[in-house]
Amino acid sequence: MNEDLSNSNNSKTIFITGATGLTGSHLIKELSNRGSSIKALYRTEIPFVHNNIEWIKGDLFDTVLLDNVMQGVDEVYHCAAKISYNPKDKIELFKTNVEGTANIVNACLNNQVKKLLHVSSVAALGLKKNSVPITETMKWNDETEGSVYGKSKYLGEMEVWRGIAEGLNAVIINPSVILGAGDWNKGSSEIFKTVYKEFPYYSDGVAGFVDVKDVVAIMISLMQSDIVAERFIVSAENVKYKDLFTMIAAAFQKKAPYKKVTPFMAAVIWRIEKFKSMITGKPPFITKETADTALAKLFFDNTKLLKSLPGFQYTPLKKSIERICSELLEMPQLQ
Repeated sequence: MNEDLSNSNNSKTIFITGATGLTGSHLIKELSNRGSSIKALYRTEIPFVHNNIEWIKGDLFDTVLLDNVMQGVDEVYHCAAKISYNPKDKIELFKTNVEGTANIVNACLNNQVKKLLHVSSVAALGLKKNSVPITETMKWNDETEGSVYGKSKYLGEMEVWRGIAEGLNAVIINPSVILGAGDWNKGSSEIFKTVYKEFPYYSDGVAGFVDVKDVVAIMISLMQSDIVAERFIVSAENVKYKDLFTMIAAAFQKKAPYKKVTPFMAAVIWRIEKFKSMITGKPPFITKETADTALAKLFFDNTKLLKSLPGFQYTPLKKSIERICSELLEMPQLQ
């Protein structure tokens, strides 16, 4: 069972970026009922109202706003990020994930924030494929890594390490694919949508997956701990995509994917999608990066986190999927 996190210090003031995304929205709902004073950044619409939450309209590039917001803030959870495997989004990826993170780090330093938790990604680790276990010691290598998103997250981490060198207490998490009930048309929720609609294809790849509720529990535990200047892989299980899709299909009572995507087929598809995107101007359904990732066999070692938080246990993936599918079925977007 996971640690009891209810005994938090209610006098804290907490600032959360990316509070409307999958991870941030689950985090803010968990923290809002603990009595802490919360400031949360949003760009377009306030998702819900709570007495303990002060919603602040703005973005990561308004440095004056960030400095003002962080006055009197004790803890910062930096969840905001741009996620894309479309090379056309390179400028926006670097602006949000690198420049935006640098602005957060600077504001934390300027206002003597007690601790920053930065949500990075396993994509920033410099992924080694072909069954080699991936650990926190991995180094990014431009010669072997082709992911623009991964490089942007790596450089964002470098800004956090720069802040640590300048005296900031900070800790970094590197989640694998985070699964949770969110916007049906965004992020990992699209995986559930694809299976729900009985998309017939699956790849032979392997990846790490983790429940968003586990990610939130880990974030709060690390924030409350004395752990600083460390990075942690956050991943519950390494699972074949076919097995993941089969579990989701069973939970939805839908037909599981049954057609295997070969490397040749994937190469043809992403090239066709690229050509269609050039004509229509719409983002491609599959890019070279997503095709390569779907076929890769990636194995993540989560032992460092489990040793550092000995009272924590990951939720079994099958149990997480059953809950998430149930939550998604209750959402209006599926009706």
